[in-house]
Amino acid sequence: MRGHIVHGALGLAGLAALLLLWWAGVHLFGAADGLSARFSPQATLHSLVELLGQGEVYGHIWVSLKRILIGLLLALLIGVPLGLLVGSYRHLEAATTPAFQFLRMISPLSWMPVVVMLMGVGDQPIYFLLAFAALWPILLNTAAGVRQLDPRWLQLSRSLSATRWETLRKVIVPGVIGHVLTGVRLAIGILWIVLVPCEMLGVSAGLGYFILDTRDRLAYSELMAMVLLIGVLGFMLDALARGLHRRWVHG
Repeated sequence: MRGHIVHGALGLAGLAALLLLWWAGVHLFGAADGLSARFSPQATLHSLVELLGQGEVYGHIWVSLKRILIGLLLALLIGVPLGLLVGSYRHLEAATTPAFQFLRMISPLSWMPVVVMLMGVGDQPIYFLLAFAALWPILLNTAAGVRQLDPRWLQLSRSLSATRWETLRKVIVPGVIGHVLTGVRLAIGILWIVLVPCEMLGVSAGLGYFILDTRDRLAYSELMAMVLLIGVLGFMLDALARGLHRRWVHG
């Protein structure tokens, strides 16, 4: 119990230090009554409270979270079956690993012009880019989970004359869930980074769109408030993913 308290206190101290650096940076590198004052913690927190009180921002949050969820589900639907196949068959792994590693190293944002030309503007290109970004950590972690399964489990399954489907359902899938959840956590971090520039593709809602809107209105304190809100939401999503992983691994 004491260790958790100390850990939490150190985390709060780190956040306080970050806030202090933000305040010092604004005051050291800008005039107190100049443009930089709009980026200060005080102005940002004031704008954040106003935005949360108005209610408009909740619609943008919901749209962004929905896009994250759909992109993640698409990546799971593609990545988990592929990962199970790649992890189960050595020849398939040898044939696909170079291609997967090559595609994984291409930034999802570099596909934006191509996707817009093929799909137009709207939600469809965003879903594609998010799914592409989330696919690789899920696929690779699933394949790694299959390779790390205890061979004795598979031998026991064969000795009991289990079918391939029964082995998959009763042995392989439960054995790789922890790795899949690790991939999901990594994917959420990537998705949250990719989401904001994706939402600058001509859509009319979402956190990325709202940031562009605040820039165009020269509402810089609101812009910083949105940056802060994006960080808080991303932190909460990561905490949720960590909690699910911890609960599965430790029961």
